[in-house]
Amino acid sequence: GQLVESGGGLVQPGGSLRLSCAASGFTLDYYAVAWLRQAPGKEREGVSCISSTDGSTRYADSVKGRFTISRDIAKNTAYLQMNSLKPEDTAVYYCATDPSTYCTGNYDLWGQGTQVTVSS
Repeated sequence: GQLVESGGGLVQPGGSLRLSCAASGFTLDYYAVAWLRQAPGKEREGVSCISSTDGSTRYADSVKGRFTISRDIAKNTAYLQMNSLKPEDTAVYYCATDPSTYCTGNYDLWGQGTQVTVSS
């Protein structure tokens, strides 16, 4: 299986982006899916996660109310809608699958990452 992220880019503060995570070779809906990010010189941090069992979601405090995670079963794709972006959101964003149906924080498959830069 493979995960491919897209949708990153350069955006001004206050702007929006939607990241996509397309799965191939397996059914994404069988697994919990997470978005994580890593900024230069910083540790990787979890941003959001969506379970496959009941669609419940989790968000880091830093993105609550601004980011929304979702999944489209028919397209075998997960999304991260990012609104009201701030310069501190600048990072490489990764999607990853959790081998469980719930968000446990364990990831076994990663995408290649997509760069998000928030700057004026």
